[in-house]
Amino acid sequence: MDYRDLFDGIDDKIKLSNGDYTTPINFDNGATTPPLKSVTQIIQDNIKNYGPIARGVGFKGEYCTMMFNKARDVILNFFGLGGNDDYTVIYTKSDTEGLNVLANVLIKDKEDMTLTTRMEHHANDLPFRRVGKMTYVEVDELGRVKVDDIEEELIKAGGKIKVVTVTGASNVTGYTTPIHDIAKIAHKHGAFIIVDAAQLVSHKEVNMKGNSKDEEIDFLTFSAHKAYAPFGSGAIVGKKDYLNEEDPFLSGGGCVAGVFDERLIWTAVPEKYEAGTQNFFGVIAMAKALADLESIGFENIEEHERELKNYIIQGMKSINNVTMYGDTDYTEDRIGVIPFNIQNKDYSEVSIMMATEKGISLRSGKFCAHPYVYRLLGASDSDAYRDVVSGEYFYGMIRASLGLYNNINEANIFLNEIDYIANNRVGRRYRKQTGRIRF
Repeated sequence: MDYRDLFDGIDDKIKLSNGDYTTPINFDNGATTPPLKSVTQIIQDNIKNYGPIARGVGFKGEYCTMMFNKARDVILNFFGLGGNDDYTVIYTKSDTEGLNVLANVLIKDKEDMTLTTRMEHHANDLPFRRVGKMTYVEVDELGRVKVDDIEEELIKAGGKIKVVTVTGASNVTGYTTPIHDIAKIAHKHGAFIIVDAAQLVSHKEVNMKGNSKDEEIDFLTFSAHKAYAPFGSGAIVGKKDYLNEEDPFLSGGGCVAGVFDERLIWTAVPEKYEAGTQNFFGVIAMAKALADLESIGFENIEEHERELKNYIIQGMKSINNVTMYGDTDYTEDRIGVIPFNIQNKDYSEVSIMMATEKGISLRSGKFCAHPYVYRLLGASDSDAYRDVVSGEYFYGMIRASLGLYNNINEANIFLNEIDYIANNRVGRRYRKQTGRIRF
């Protein structure tokens, strides 16, 4: 099924370096996604009603407060938590902010330890480095997390690991992690689990409850701009009890019930963690996008993206001088994220060429996941450090990341251009026919 009609702005022509105009191809959805038309519409419909949230009396203020709070229920339902009073939704401006909040709230002592993996985006690593000690689980030769090593690290730490924080899906290779299995291991050893779901929520269904109490995800973070609602919002979905015990990371108006000369009384969660004027439009856009994804159905979303992902991977495997990273034979545990390089071509120059000459947007570099990319490229930490200090930036990749609106026609254009760049000749013609690639 083609879902392009659901999205805004994806068919507007752009000007190429040769002066021609073309419909662009966005294969950079891992960075940010275009808005659903319904999301754009809800902004237009509500701009005239904009007013203060929980800050006064009047129609607009009451309306915005109602919509703002209603969105929490939409988000809880999306993660399988409807009617579950143990959880709450805290609005943030991004996934990164959410992880910083959790790091500063859950890690109480510099001696407390956090366990994470070498597959993480910096957002799920650096905030925890700042507040306590770190330990890491390595990846294997194909880039998958060594899940069996998680319990080994927890045992070795002897109860000092307070938080296990893992990505739900890698922004580099698209590998998904068995979050509920990891939750069971973390809980067995007295640790919280956090899931960085920035790359996961628009691709796969996530039920935070799991199949049992010990499989529950304690905290989850995500950004709406990677889920077709690019209006500067995100959220923490987490257990109330843990959050009620701690002081908030940010403070100011709206997070206190009383302020006195020598003391103060915090409000309860979630308002306790939402100091200042909130992003009303970002919140309602986020809730609308999640509701629409649920309506489309994740079985349909996964089927569409699986077909496109596998089509592109098989096409690239047949092109000489192309190197892909991650497992290209078994791909069921990968969302549509495909990192690659072209032999004897600079990764940055290739991505610029694709954008300026064909209107194909990709990402190049190390994708804010430097330790992981270095491992996939076979670079030692010392070699990588020297590369950055010297300013050469030799190490990097190109990434194609797929969205719901992308289609086979775009894949064919992409594959032809990769073939042309890799082999300095006219690209072969890729066509879809009965599920196979014909040259």
